[in-house]
Amino acid sequence: MMFWYDHDVSGWGWFAMSASMILFWALIITAAVLLLRTLNRQHEHTHTPATLTPEQVLGERFARGEIDEEEYRRRLDALRAGPLTKT
Repeated sequence: MMFWYDHDVSGWGWFAMSASMILFWALIITAAVLLLRTLNRQHEHTHTPATLTPEQVLGERFARGEIDEEEYRRRLDALRAGPLTKT
């Protein structure tokens, strides 16, 4: 029984041990909650799809066979010529 009283832990020692134990369990619980929230989160698409340029859209239409080569070239030349100005 003499060993029980021989540690020389004063009031501040008990306070430090109690505070560190509370901090320890708070960190463990916080880590567990964050881990569960991360694992249960639904996977969402966070990126927005890139906007295609008019030439890329035209190229895709040509590749799918929606337009023939003559129409593709005509429209591509029109796109590269720039905007039409009204007079």
